[in-house]
Amino acid sequence: MYHGRFKKSHYETGYNWGNMLHKNGKHINQAPIFKITEERKTFARECLLIYERYYPEVLDEIRGLADGQKGRYEDFYTFLLSMYCFEFNNHCTCFAFKDKDNFIFGRNSDFLVALEKLYMNCLYKLNGVYGFNGNTTAFIEMEDGINEYGLAVGLTFIYPQIIKAGFNSGLLVRYFLEKCKTTDEVIESLHRIPIASQQTLTVMDRIGNFAVIECNCNHIEVIEPTGNNGFVVATNGFVSQKMTEYNNHAIDNWRSDERYSVAYNALRKNQNHFSAELAGDILSGKHGFMCQYERNKGADTVWSVIYDVKNRKIFRVEGNPSRKKFVEDSRMKFNE
Repeated sequence: MYHGRFKKSHYETGYNWGNMLHKNGKHINQAPIFKITEERKTFARECLLIYERYYPEVLDEIRGLADGQKGRYEDFYTFLLSMYCFEFNNHCTCFAFKDKDNFIFGRNSDFLVALEKLYMNCLYKLNGVYGFNGNTTAFIEMEDGINEYGLAVGLTFIYPQIIKAGFNSGLLVRYFLEKCKTTDEVIESLHRIPIASQQTLTVMDRIGNFAVIECNCNHIEVIEPTGNNGFVVATNGFVSQKMTEYNNHAIDNWRSDERYSVAYNALRKNQNHFSAELAGDILSGKHGFMCQYERNKGADTVWSVIYDVKNRKIFRVEGNPSRKKFVEDSRMKFNE
């Protein structure tokens, strides 16, 4: 993974990073994932008005990046604002669990091996918003992270059955990390901000409130731990009754149902043994299929992360956790 530190204003950090890449001969708009179509241009222009109202800072960063890259602002915002709303091969597993001693959030990011050198871990501390440590397969948008107030958030992608101008998954995660302190604030924000894509969002805060939120432009369903189950799980399909109609069963979801069952059953059977170690064992496939992809077919788990929310610790594997060890990242400075 590439490691980046981002400071100052949103525009400055975008410009400085884009300019640094440009000076080193790296041009984002030439990357294989950077796809611009007329359909995406039209959709992104509709989304632009919503970001101008709710999140102008991120547009400043996109403009700064485009300027630093000597590229077109329209191309960069088109790519980023339309992400997750058209075909995108991002697959992942999230879960969170809690007992009196542990508030744990875990996530595997499963993606294309060919692009793994482009993936980023980002340490952000920008003017006027909360600092965070996050991970992404692209740039500016985030797929998981924890902020300085101990709010952990992670997405799982649901192939879009319906879309509408609004925030996409990765920019929702980025927004929450920069703007929210609690799970309740995340849920309130989702009811206020227009949503573009289909996704689940797993959220846990420093006081131990946590949930999976299944959402698209039509519905929001909050799944909280119930009964004796002190955990939630999400993969690449909706499970709530009101949202399952939006699943697409005709596409390859990289064994999403199996990953969901493995994580769910492992957590249900080990509720008296919750720990960061249990999270690592589940993510690394010791309780059943989770990350054991056939790498020679082009897919793999490209990072795995555990956020120990109660103890304010971050553990990450840069690669597949069945082959590499979790390493603590102690650079993040949390607020008391």
